[in-house]
Amino acid sequence: MNLNATLLAQIVVFGILWWFTMKFVWPPITKALDERAQKVADGLAAADKAKLELASANKRVEEQLAQSRNETAQLLSDAEKRAQAIVEEAKRRAEDEGAKIVAAAKAEAEQQMIQAREALRNQVAALAVKGAEQILKREVNAGVHAELLTRLQTEL
Repeated sequence: MNLNATLLAQIVVFGILWWFTMKFVWPPITKALDERAQKVADGLAAADKAKLELASANKRVEEQLAQSRNETAQLLSDAEKRAQAIVEEAKRRAEDEGAKIVAAAKAEAEQQMIQAREALRNQVAALAVKGAEQILKREVNAGVHAELLTRLQTEL
């Protein structure tokens, strides 16, 4: 066999194989590669979009958490103010009630002191009359000497 004929036959077979590959084999392979590249690109775009949505969602969540914290702090502050007001009101009422009780006790003590003084005056007057009776050795008539006894009670 001749080297030129073999080389020429191999070139013809290579050309036919190349034409067949380019016509029937290469287009489906490039189509599959293009589809795969498109799917990867779509997946990357979806991942980027998901990252943006996640970042946006995280931002909204942080804003809502901050708002919730602020509302909670405000509610706690309001509750503390209300508790403070209730405590102050209770203290004021207790002080008012204590003042009323003290005033009533003072008035009652004053009344008892007045009654005790009156009782003491009466007892002193009775003792003075008894002492005068004994000194004079005769009975002193309370009706006759009422003015004298009244003056004696006021002086005591």
